[in-house]
Amino acid sequence: MPELPEVEVVRRGLDDHVVGRAFVSSRVTGSRVARRHLPGPQHLADALLGRRVASAQRRGKYLWVTFEDAGPGSDGSADATVPLDRREGAVADDALVIHLGMSGQVLVESADSPLEKHAHAVFDLSAPVKLSPPRKSGERAGSGEAVDAPGVTDASERPRSERSAQQMRFVDQRTFGGLFLDDLTVAHGREVPASIAHIAPDPLEEAFDAGAVARLMRSKDVAIKRMLLDQGIVSGIGNIYADEALWRAQVHGRRPGRMLTKTQLIGVLTAAQDVMRSALDHGGTSFDALYVNVNGASGYFDRSLDAYGQQGKPCRRCGTLIVREQFMNRSSHFCPTCQKPPRTMDRS
Repeated sequence: MPELPEVEVVRRGLDDHVVGRAFVSSRVTGSRVARRHLPGPQHLADALLGRRVASAQRRGKYLWVTFEDAGPGSDGSADATVPLDRREGAVADDALVIHLGMSGQVLVESADSPLEKHAHAVFDLSAPVKLSPPRKSGERAGSGEAVDAPGVTDASERPRSERSAQQMRFVDQRTFGGLFLDDLTVAHGREVPASIAHIAPDPLEEAFDAGAVARLMRSKDVAIKRMLLDQGIVSGIGNIYADEALWRAQVHGRRPGRMLTKTQLIGVLTAAQDVMRSALDHGGTSFDALYVNVNGASGYFDRSLDAYGQQGKPCRRCGTLIVREQFMNRSSHFCPTCQKPPRTMDRS
């Protein structure tokens, strides 16, 4: 499953290639891709028609795009020919949530390129327009600015390839992902879809407070890796980056939070931030063709992994062979020398 860096790579791609464009046509096929949009796929397609993307957002592993507000008395769709800055930059109160699941991809491609076998949603995009300045974090829609939206150049400043007919496609081989509209609400200082309001800030957010998270972890008699994977404590970390952060911090994943100092816990969280930033620099981690960015390119951070998937190979720090063991119905990878296990280990 894509973790924070992989989802952030996709978000940045949408920021570059979709923000400022409107959905001039929309097709959503099959009920599974829209299973969380209760009125169904046709309703979702109709509801998105004509709406212009104001920003691409992310918290943890969750991705969504916001839309410009068409204004009072509108049916909710926007005129694709009118720039957002002529509507005072108002942002709608709902967003399109894009859940990648295990194999979901969001691709931006030429409209005449062959359609992928597992393309479940296709949106024809208008030419881009310049957006208004961003709304400050946490401000409500309608204040005149868009959350974290950097703005885009007008069509004349785009490369020729971006001025041709383009489509945004949602492709999902295993169909564990999906699309749905959700109302926005404020949680932890930012507007987020209501369905993820319970998710904690992720390590790369401004709202992330490593000291507060460390204090919470230290109060629990729970394995540190289990807490890293708990999206209600810290979001965006999955199995890969949990193992990598723990290796960098030289902490065994089964060690309970109460057995670690606040300094050690902050060290783990800082390591998570560092490894995720490194992964972003490498386009994320791709083990197969299922994870790609919006241009269809794979990431290559898998070549830089120190622990995850490295079982039987020497630790790059001390030379001891990396060990793999079961943990919470998945695998953990660690160095038994650098990451000393607790005397009594939780085997769950």
